[in-house]
Amino acid sequence: MPAEISALAREHLECVRTFYDAAPAEPQAGARAYRALLAHYYNLLIPAGASVLEIGCGSGELLARLRAAKKAGLDLSETQLAAARARLPEAEFFTQPGELIELGGRRFDVIIISDTLNLAADVQHLLERLHAVSHADTRLILNFQNSLWRPLLTLARWLGLKAEQPQNSWLASSDVLNLLRLAGWSVVCRQNRILVPFAALGLGTLVNRGLAPLLQWFCLTIFMVARPTRAPRERPLTVSVVIPARNEAGNIPAAVARTPEMGAGTEIIFVEGHSRDDTWAAIQRAAADNPQRKIKILQQPGKGKGDAVRAGFAVATGDVLMILDADLTMPPEELPKFYALIASGRAEFANGVRLVYPMDEKAMQFLNLCANKAFGLIFTWLLGQPVKDTLCGTKVLTRAHYEKIAAGRAYFGDFDPFGDFDLLFGAAKLNLTIADVPIRYRERTYGTTNIQRWKHGWLLLRMVVFAARKLKFV
Repeated sequence: MPAEISALAREHLECVRTFYDAAPAEPQAGARAYRALLAHYYNLLIPAGASVLEIGCGSGELLARLRAAKKAGLDLSETQLAAARARLPEAEFFTQPGELIELGGRRFDVIIISDTLNLAADVQHLLERLHAVSHADTRLILNFQNSLWRPLLTLARWLGLKAEQPQNSWLASSDVLNLLRLAGWSVVCRQNRILVPFAALGLGTLVNRGLAPLLQWFCLTIFMVARPTRAPRERPLTVSVVIPARNEAGNIPAAVARTPEMGAGTEIIFVEGHSRDDTWAAIQRAAADNPQRKIKILQQPGKGKGDAVRAGFAVATGDVLMILDADLTMPPEELPKFYALIASGRAEFANGVRLVYPMDEKAMQFLNLCANKAFGLIFTWLLGQPVKDTLCGTKVLTRAHYEKIAAGRAYFGDFDPFGDFDLLFGAAKLNLTIADVPIRYRERTYGTTNIQRWKHGWLLLRMVVFAARKLKFV
């Protein structure tokens, strides 16, 4: 990847450096309040224990407020970096432009560009160079200002309420999305934040947390999270298919027979859930009758599908973890689609969707169908990524990503008896790319559903409110 830039780009960067060498290192009170707001939202996006590099860190005001295990900053201005080193003696700082970044092989978990993308001499070249300090799971998080606010911000500058800046671009969201794509970055999610960019005696906090999620078009600041566009993995992956089973005795033989071998090998893990029929005996027979398959069996220690899924994942050895409902309404023959999506790196969390193709007449009642569509719309807003069907039982992700979700489970707590939302919310918190996988939903051929429509519907609404408080109204 060429590190050279044009003479015009160098001229622009020199103008930016000269401007900030002469600018005060300590920001105005309004700028400090705004950066405190930015830091609040960055801390929601940055995983605990991450290493962070800020491009265009200035005097380190934002970087100092971030909760990260390791911090580094990059800036053109040595004057600003001197203040940053005094503020953060434990961090590393480098005097160079992002367009020419070279840090001796260092790689970071998170790279942030906060309100400085418009100052870049060549945005595409800058974004391309960031691959040199990234690894496969790096997240690039950037924020820039909504062009709807341009007249207000210009007025604030005329009135002396906003600091002067050197010549800069006004990139629209569509420009940033296109430049990320051209530079080899895939956007994971987008969030619009901050209606009031100052404290206003507590009113700003109330508006930003209570109203901004409902008025996103008008927010000042646009956050985008991206990941490196992935190349296919070099080796096939092993797979663990976890099948929670309660009162599903008649479906157990078919679950074994119809679950295909995938990747470098597939293990099937049955987790029996205190059945009233002979499901446990059927699972034992299936394991004994199929010695050619790698089958593990256990009885869950607690109650609920979520507990069963966690128990199954705890004993899984596969690189890829899958959930398959024992009612087989999601045909096991569809599982290779999920594997291909994860193995190729096109997504990091695969979510089954029953609402695309026609389904069997009795597969889903009309009220359930309406509820599923409504929850899909709500969760798309909550997670910042399209999720059409939150209640399909099949969820697939790598074991490495599941372990990160499990490690951060305390943020949401033990609130989900189903297991689906624990994984979805955890994936969103980690900024994983979620992809919907349409499947053909079939009618149950044995037994009756374990879902209680009204009781569980009310529980789902409570979980939506809970998640909104953790992901949106924060």
